[in-house]
Amino acid sequence: MKKISALLLLLILFQVSFAQQRKNPSPSAKPKLVVGIVVDQMRQEYFYKFQDRYTEGGFKRLMREGFMMTNGHYNYIPTYTGPGHASVYTGTTPATHGIIANDWYVRKLGRTIYCAEDSTVAAVGGSAESGKISPRNMLSTTISDELRLATNKQSKVVGIAIKDRGASLPAGHTGDAYWFDTQTGNFMTSTYYYSELPDWVQKFNDRKLAAQYLSKPWTTLFPIETYTKSIADDNAFEGPFIGMEKTVFPYDLPKLMENNGGFGLIGTTPFGNTLTLDMAYAAIKGEKLGQRGVTDLLAISFSSPDYIGHRFGPTSVELEDNYLRLDRDLEQFFNYLDKEYGKGEYLVFLTADHAVADIVEFMRSENIPAGIFNTRFILTQMNGYCSMQYGEGYWILNFSNEQVFINHKLAEERKVPVETIQRDLADFLLRFDGIKEVYTATDMKRQEYSRGKAELLQMGFSHKASGDLLLILEPAWLTGFPRGTTHGTGYTYDTHVPIVLMGWKIPTGQSSRYATITDIAPTLSMLLQIRLPNGATGQPIGEILGH
Repeated sequence: MKKISALLLLLILFQVSFAQQRKNPSPSAKPKLVVGIVVDQMRQEYFYKFQDRYTEGGFKRLMREGFMMTNGHYNYIPTYTGPGHASVYTGTTPATHGIIANDWYVRKLGRTIYCAEDSTVAAVGGSAESGKISPRNMLSTTISDELRLATNKQSKVVGIAIKDRGASLPAGHTGDAYWFDTQTGNFMTSTYYYSELPDWVQKFNDRKLAAQYLSKPWTTLFPIETYTKSIADDNAFEGPFIGMEKTVFPYDLPKLMENNGGFGLIGTTPFGNTLTLDMAYAAIKGEKLGQRGVTDLLAISFSSPDYIGHRFGPTSVELEDNYLRLDRDLEQFFNYLDKEYGKGEYLVFLTADHAVADIVEFMRSENIPAGIFNTRFILTQMNGYCSMQYGEGYWILNFSNEQVFINHKLAEERKVPVETIQRDLADFLLRFDGIKEVYTATDMKRQEYSRGKAELLQMGFSHKASGDLLLILEPAWLTGFPRGTTHGTGYTYDTHVPIVLMGWKIPTGQSSRYATITDIAPTLSMLLQIRLPNGATGQPIGEILGH
């Protein structure tokens, strides 16, 4: 009798196990699709700040079903869009991958270059001035490149964003990239990728979705009095659109288009996120992503939160409305991926390219120390000081990204060692309010820093391209933003961003251990069992890999 009971128990357990396997089948050997999501200018806190009105299927689903490193940071300075996207996908910092800012001064050219500029290519499907774009300035491979190489280019990679750098850098050197052209309202590419637009992109552009979204006003998703996580809609801290005296809802988008960038206006509305996902849906269908027996990668960058954040700041009703709407867009997108590929058969990661500082005047109104740094005044002072010390001349070639470029040719003519000028100027600059620390290029080259802001500067420092002096401003000091705000520092308000993975072989849970965004690509490499990007310096996230 006991043997029969035991057999019956085993049979029942087998049936329950089989039913569970049918309900929750084991994931395939490889995910059908990897979806990389970069939310431009997203703070980690936005996961919690607005969650009482998030849906169950968007940001909450990522927290519930994914694994989140809640103490994720950028590990270099400057925290800008170009370096951020490059660092996420290469698994290393600007010191290695070479994208040291959005724009940076090049001595031998005597001018500033753009991180994704390429004079050897031309526009395809858009305006000429928006088409000289490629990833050639990025000096290392990306996880997207390594996926393509691992499958002998059978895997497809597509990068999509409103910003060209948000599409081209994540797509790597071997993928395809499409960005929004503000002149035509279409998504475009360059001859680096194609000689003409693929048919599916042309059909997508024929739908004229940007014009449709801009044909109606931007009103709040909920009654405006319920936006209690934000300061008053009518305030003196935000930057109004041209043609508006105040930054208040509703926004008459058809009327604002004329003086606010035409189709480019969509970037400063939540509808830019929706348009980006519309393009993502089209790419999935047009390229048959994840449907050809190999793992494909779709890199999506939501540029609108950055444009909205710069103009209105992180405490605005506009920003809150953006995230409530983006949450609903993500819910719809994840539901689509479930239906298209099956739950657990695709892998999603979400992060940001940087976070953001609070508006200076708002901070001051709350009696919190903050300030505006006048670069023009400091530049004049530096030139005057050098002329007094070493003789009249044009001593400072460029002052940008909180970096000073000294005129080396003039120093050689006057027989003044550049290192001497660096040290003298560093000491001189510390006299001014707002400047906390100054490091010289000589220090960056000769010493290895292992902590503090000096380490972050070194991880963003190029021996060939960076300036002679690198400045650290005081906390909450910004460069020239009386209204609105910006980012770029090594303080936590700029470095603390989401790192969350969900889906194929990803456990649920979270960890508050310090992690960096350069850990994302190595983690993906281990999961996909492919080579690390060739400049990777990040470490795989053990909590996700199970060890």
